[in-house]
Amino acid sequence: MVLTAACSGGTLDARRTTVSGARNFTSCPPDARLAPLEPQDGAYFGVSLDWANDNPADYAARLGRRPSVYVEFASFPLDRAGMDHLAQTATAVLAEKGMLLVTLEPLEGLETVTVRSAEDLARSLDGYNRQGLPTLVRFAHEMNGSWYSWSQKPVSYKKAFRAVAGAVHRLAPGSAMLWAPNYAGGYPYEGGRYGAKPGSADFVALDTDEDGRLTMADDPYDPYYPGDEAVDWVGMSLYHWGDTYPWGENEAPEPGKFAALLTGDYRGANGDEREVPDFYDRYALGHGKPLAITETAAFFAPGGLGVDARVIKEQWWNQVFDPETATRFPRLKMINWFEWSKHEAEVDARVDWTATRNPELASAFRQALPAGYRFAGDQGCIGKR
Repeated sequence: MVLTAACSGGTLDARRTTVSGARNFTSCPPDARLAPLEPQDGAYFGVSLDWANDNPADYAARLGRRPSVYVEFASFPLDRAGMDHLAQTATAVLAEKGMLLVTLEPLEGLETVTVRSAEDLARSLDGYNRQGLPTLVRFAHEMNGSWYSWSQKPVSYKKAFRAVAGAVHRLAPGSAMLWAPNYAGGYPYEGGRYGAKPGSADFVALDTDEDGRLTMADDPYDPYYPGDEAVDWVGMSLYHWGDTYPWGENEAPEPGKFAALLTGDYRGANGDEREVPDFYDRYALGHGKPLAITETAAFFAPGGLGVDARVIKEQWWNQVFDPETATRFPRLKMINWFEWSKHEAEVDARVDWTATRNPELASAFRQALPAGYRFAGDQGCIGKR
């Protein structure tokens, strides 16, 4: 999802801490064998806010609950304005007794990511760590896409990710690193501005079947994986854009679509995408990492043709929050709803991804949230490095 903003946060102090007189996150016993910031049980409910037009207090009032996780986006390396915004956002999330998921966007290219810029970030995070603010760092998300300046550059991407991870793990040990590609249906997303160029070292690295072409037969995830030492959490952007490409019509999701996308088992109105690897099995189970759905929501374009907004959104969130989803995917530890209404270039229209702007819809959304999900003030203990 293409966004711009700036921000950051911090993470967990090793001891019990108190923020504004209320219980904050605490560390689980070492024998719990949890990944850094992983909840001992259940899963975090989080939200990606349009911070320019929304805020945590207003969102909590609409939902009737306070999320555990707040998502923000930051141009990286951070300049002075970015550092200032980092402090403002961290303060807001601290007040909500939540966790911050900061998405770092190297908009000027991966070559701008240096050890110094990574260390500057980590020292800032450590300052928030000591105040009791947990932070997940999602570096250069959706890197397997073709729409970002860091897209389809696996060699320099992995080097940059490891540089940031090394600094964060060394200087802000309460923080955690999150690796999060885009769902790979349609890979390699031909026609994007930043697709790998034939003949380049990146193209060769991505041509995993060595046939001289990039197709869905090539592995859409593994060439970008920075390694288990650098990665604490794995994640994925997983949206319902509609049933058939090109998108634009308001269409209800097919039954079982969420699970099918996550496991690479989708075969439906948009075609047969079973060449896509089973992300859950490979990375959450195979690499032993907690899984975050870093962004999710269902497509609705106001004024467009097709199905009513409530039908679309309710059918999607009923899949995402189905108790069977938690049973089938026990390593799924975080779901973040994308609470934005914004122009999407893919359809050249405003898309309303929100779930709480309409009071009736907000009430239905609140009732759908599972009892086992963690909200602010009720996160329990979490893993530490």
